[in-house]
Amino acid sequence: MFNVNVGSTDRMIRIVAGIVLLALFFVIEMGTWGWLVALVGVVLLATGLMSRCALYSLLGIDTRGNKAT
Repeated sequence: MFNVNVGSTDRMIRIVAGIVLLALFFVIEMGTWGWLVALVGVVLLATGLMSRCALYSLLGIDTRGNKAT
């Protein structure tokens, strides 16, 4: 479906940011904004864990150092 297009640095940033945003959702009461924060956190965590980003595919972005799959 999608090729791997997220490099290791990008991947780690996504995973850490996703965990932080999900933690904020559970720790701080933010109302409706909290659900948006949680959604962004889930997307970042998922794309980081899978090393694939649909938006990157649409825009032709590849943050890996080498282009081998």
